[in-house]
Amino acid sequence: MADQAADLNPGTLVEHEHSPFLRHHFEDMGQQFESSTLGMWVFLLTEIMFFGGMFGAYTVYRSMYPDAFASTSRHMIPWLGATNTAVLICSSLTMALAVRSAHLGSRKLVRWMLVLTMIFGLAFIGVKFTEYYLHWKDHLVPWLNFQYPEHPEFFYNAQILFCFYFFMTGFHALHMFVGLGLLSWLLIKNETTLFGPQYYSPVEITGLYWHFVDIVWIFLFPLLYLIGAHG
Repeated sequence: MADQAADLNPGTLVEHEHSPFLRHHFEDMGQQFESSTLGMWVFLLTEIMFFGGMFGAYTVYRSMYPDAFASTSRHMIPWLGATNTAVLICSSLTMALAVRSAHLGSRKLVRWMLVLTMIFGLAFIGVKFTEYYLHWKDHLVPWLNFQYPEHPEFFYNAQILFCFYFFMTGFHALHMFVGLGLLSWLLIKNETTLFGPQYYSPVEITGLYWHFVDIVWIFLFPLLYLIGAHG
């Protein structure tokens, strides 16, 4: 009866005492799932503090040098940022579908949703590095042959603001690479482990991380590309 109930409700964790997925230091699968999920949320809280510090510092310097900020914002490429925003929204959808497929125990759907999520992630990185190349070509990388002839009075302050741009988007891209690594690991694990109502926590936890990275970009996009773009 318990197995039938789990089939009707894929999100239910079936608590088998001798489940092969149960680690020895947990009493049941429910406790194991809650512990792993709590661990990921604690980790994400530290990430929020990390990015929050950068957001706060960026806001302070932007308020200190508003005219310089307005001049640098004109060098951003909003349509590339909007493209990456759309790409990440699509990747969040496919990641959510991967989690749902894991709940249902569909190995094939999990595989395809993870592959699609990785494709969107790689597309995001491709667009971002294209944007980096364009900034490099225009000599807008701080302290590396930086040139700012249209506003020479902002030469030093503009470099500070471009530093924030590259640091913030660069660390975000680094988190994307970590996410792609986790998705690659999940693809391999999916071929050897049948996810289902009893065991789906690796997909669920990876999904939490991926959605967090997507949400960070939702804040970065307007902050860097839209606010003050016509100042």
